[in-house]
Amino acid sequence: MTTELTEARDGGVLTLTLNRPERLNALTPGMTDALLAALRRAAIDPAVRAVVLTGAGRGFCAGGDVKAMADGDGPPATLEARTHQLREHMECSRLLREMPKPTLAVVRGACAGAGLSLALACDLLIASDTLKLTSAFAKVGLSGDFGSTWFLTQLLGPRARAFALLSPVLKADEALQLGLATRIVPDAELDDAGRQLARELAEGPTITLGHIKSNLNAAEQGATLSQALDHEAIRHIRCAMTEDHVEAARAFVEKRTPVFANR
Repeated sequence: MTTELTEARDGGVLTLTLNRPERLNALTPGMTDALLAALRRAAIDPAVRAVVLTGAGRGFCAGGDVKAMADGDGPPATLEARTHQLREHMECSRLLREMPKPTLAVVRGACAGAGLSLALACDLLIASDTLKLTSAFAKVGLSGDFGSTWFLTQLLGPRARAFALLSPVLKADEALQLGLATRIVPDAELDDAGRQLARELAEGPTITLGHIKSNLNAAEQGATLSQALDHEAIRHIRCAMTEDHVEAARAFVEKRTPVFANR
């Protein structure tokens, strides 16, 4: 089992930590293999009600390991084999976006390349005021992976072109203003703020949050209004038939905080 990715449970929160701080958590094949396996397990584990992705040390993730690329270390040699391996690893982004439970990126310092893609794949992104965010792909002669072009286009619209082609480095306030970050906090407060937000998500009505994600994903992926209404209708009624909905309704009437059981 690789130590390049660590896993920790706290109640319903699963925290996955990219753990190569000496390389700003630059991704390796072993790390992405471990991340993919962990996300696949989390997606189907009912005990996991929120997933946090973060990085060890002073940075979140610098993207791919450019030093290893320069040294010629890396994946299989043929185009087909390399493409297959990369596409498999990129399932990490789809799982973060589409698993039926909330995902949260907790980010400090460098967030670049594939690291940025993984952070943007999460439902929410809380960052410290040390954030330095950039696409970086064009600077190292690469076109982008892990969904970077899709996420940037969704979030930035026509501004995505300048961001991807020129790779400016955005500071925390700029990322927040553009909608690339959900919340910015002082660096000393990031860990506590991330834990608090993750706990809030994990204590929510997980089934309902999963259906909300499905509706939003369908809209992002081009659903027509009629299709969106169809999606909303069936998922809304499915939520109405859960024990968590009954608990929420009773708690509202009784003027108390609901306790959701993911049922």
